[in-house]
Amino acid sequence: MSLHPVEPDKLWVIAARGGDRDAFRMLVEQNQRDVYTLAVRLVSDCHLAEDVAQETFVRAWRALPNFRGDSAFSTWLYRITVNTAWTHRGRQKRHRHADIDDVPAIADETRRHNPGHLDETLHLPEALGEALNSLSAEQRMVVVLKDVEGWSHSEIAELLDITTGAAKVRLHRARRRLRTLLADVDW
Repeated sequence: MSLHPVEPDKLWVIAARGGDRDAFRMLVEQNQRDVYTLAVRLVSDCHLAEDVAQETFVRAWRALPNFRGDSAFSTWLYRITVNTAWTHRGRQKRHRHADIDDVPAIADETRRHNPGHLDETLHLPEALGEALNSLSAEQRMVVVLKDVEGWSHSEIAELLDITTGAAKVRLHRARRRLRTLLADVDW
């Protein structure tokens, strides 16, 4: 009988589910950069992304007893991040609009948290940044997950709890909308 090694994540998840705060702290430390990076890409505001990341981990701690382990912990955490970003983005739209002029500040703040990781995505031409910000939250999330994060359609579908076909349709519509918004831009 061969024993398969258990991944450290799984051990930390098991311990955290049992109430071990140090184990959960290890999970947070291991995933905080990815959660923050995804949040920045989804909400385009470094301060809001910090709030999203913090709330993501609070929600994860509270929901940890319900984590079944059907997917990787990081995938489950990404789903919480997307849902939290969605909620915060909706609140933000009701209260104020993101200003594309904040992109340099986002880049600076992101580099402070995650040096060098987002340079290629945060130095977007102004028109592209405006176009992305004008997409609905659903469309923006699919575009970010596919075209920036490099996720497959099936991974996006699993994360957003939709079918693979629905993920493809959302991406197609979002890209079509971006093409329309960017049609007159002189690159």
